Amino acid sequence: MNRILLVGLGPLGQFVANDASRRGVARVVAAVDIDPALAGKTLADVVPEFGLGAGGVEQPARSAGPPSIQKSIDDVQNWGEIDCAVVTTSSDLARCAPTFRELLLRGVSIVSTCEELIFPWLRHKALAEELHAMAVEHGARLIGTGVNPGFMMDALPVAATAVCKSVRAVKCWRIQDATTRRIPFQKKIGATLDEAGFAARVKDGSLRHVGLGESLHFISHYLGLGVVKWEETIAPVKAERDMGCGLGTIRAGCAAGVRQTAHGWNAAGEEVITMEFQAAIGQSEPHDRVLLEGEPRIDLRIEGGVHGDVATSAITLNAIDSLLAAAPGLHTMATVPVVRCSARK
Repeated sequence: MNRILLVGLGPLGQFVANDASRRGVARVVAAVDIDPALAGKTLADVVPEFGLGAGGVEQPARSAGPPSIQKSIDDVQNWGEIDCAVVTTSSDLARCAPTFRELLLRGVSIVSTCEELIFPWLRHKALAEELHAMAVEHGARLIGTGVNPGFMMDALPVAATAVCKSVRAVKCWRIQDATTRRIPFQKKIGATLDEAGFAARVKDGSLRHVGLGESLHFISHYLGLGVVKWEETIAPVKAERDMGCGLGTIRAGCAAGVRQTAHGWNAAGEEVITMEFQAAIGQSEPHDRVLLEGEPRIDLRIEGGVHGDVATSAITLNAIDSLLAAAPGLHTMATVPVVRCSARK
């Protein structure tokens, strides 16, 4: 069983801690969060189900007990017990970079849900090269993963081309009902905002699905589609009636969520990648779809869609074994052994 350091105890980090315990695929032996309210607490204080196995059955007590939450990486003492770090702190690679550097310098491999790390060469080429060199030097590994970006609109389409003789274009849709998603996600997609509030948050960069561009360039790079021009759009999905969500009441005409598209063209002016992401409270007919225009033509559709919170936690834990089996360096979901569901160990 992999022993992990968990950095970030927001809703997603707590989900991962609970998931690791219940599935029995990893053991959290250290935890870090900068929130002063967590100082002096243990992981069991923050995640009440921590330590429970499948079916909520309490596991035999370990002599060390649940780990105490540290306020910084420097406060962690048990480095010899840590096989891998899981970092669930930010979507922005530049904000995560100091944490990554501290861990890589200690030779600790990292699985992170940082969306820009899925294909960091798009917006942070120099930083990506720095992190790769640091990982190689210290014998560590680093990967960004998640349900999307990380799988549904990038790794899955690329993997599906394994049975194709040729691929001319790729189209992806992820249409989600955000009603059951965690509160930070509902906030990120702009639920409850009026038109002015939505526009203001788009302008300051706090309202967007992070990673659509990274997914597009991931596909272009690994399939050789040669994207030389790309663009992204964002608009609100407006509520047709008053409705409720975890953030409160959504008035008719206000944003129930967000719709983003991304398009990529090759040097001949052909649109070779088309992506649509839509997440909204009360979204009808949610689904995930990948369409490969090639030989043969492949059309994959998952009715109901894949639940983002469940899948993000699952793939984060499932990726650990694949990452640790890879060579030192900065990786993507296309450069490690196939990530699969990890069984109890």
